[in-house]
Amino acid sequence: MSVLSITFHCTKNNLEEWENYIDETLILMTENLMDVNKYILSEVHSDYIDDEGKNYNLLLMFDNETLRTDFIESELKNIAERIEKKFGHEVMIFNTFLNPKKSRL
Repeated sequence: MSVLSITFHCTKNNLEEWENYIDETLILMTENLMDVNKYILSEVHSDYIDDEGKNYNLLLMFDNETLRTDFIESELKNIAERIEKKFGHEVMIFNTFLNPKKSRL
């Protein structure tokens, strides 16, 4: 199993529009990803960033590292380009590569 954590940080100015985008577009894009076995889309609560905006996280699980790499090189680039085109610098994307050493999922 190979896991990718994508954190989206949205500034306070665009929260309503970003949440609509999540509900109407991002969830649909995620549902249609062919190589993703399981995912979790979360609203992240953190005392440290609540004054500046809000974070959301998309945790994607792949069968292997090759599928994750393929996703990053193609699908993630497309998703990031769409978000950047619509939101500019108001939504930042941070990727974290999780390489499980042990799992009970």
